[in-house]
Amino acid sequence: MRILDTQVAPEWVDYNGHMNDAEYARVFSLALEALMDHIGLDEAGRAEHAYTIYTLETHLCYRREAHEGQHLGVEVTLLDQDAKRLHVFMEMQDQDGQTLATSEQMLMGMGSDSGRPEPFPASVAERIDRLPQADTKQWPSLAGRRIGIRR
Repeated sequence: MRILDTQVAPEWVDYNGHMNDAEYARVFSLALEALMDHIGLDEAGRAEHAYTIYTLETHLCYRREAHEGQHLGVEVTLLDQDAKRLHVFMEMQDQDGQTLATSEQMLMGMGSDSGRPEPFPASVAERIDRLPQADTKQWPSLAGRRIGIRR
């Protein structure tokens, strides 16, 4: 599901003439905010439910360079979920659908007042259930990767 469309801002470009590595993380963070809005945790929803989402872990893979002004689209797929957590996979693409980067993330639902993990509010859980979910046997090829030097 397409969750975000944006473009490479001039201030995101580094001395190499392409988007700085930290800015890829920024775009995925913006995509997470768009996902939160989509499932009912926009500013009003966070206040109403006293609930938010924290990122516990992220694995970012850089595939291609992005340049100033270039269109960026982010697709999101739900890999897994339970009462309090979401395991999501996001793919950043250029205007031609070429993969620029991916971000696999483990997210935790948190009570804003308690500062502790709590189950998703019912209306949010219903929206999560409608997200596109990958079949466990057909995850995206870049999901579930480990970092390490292969020997």
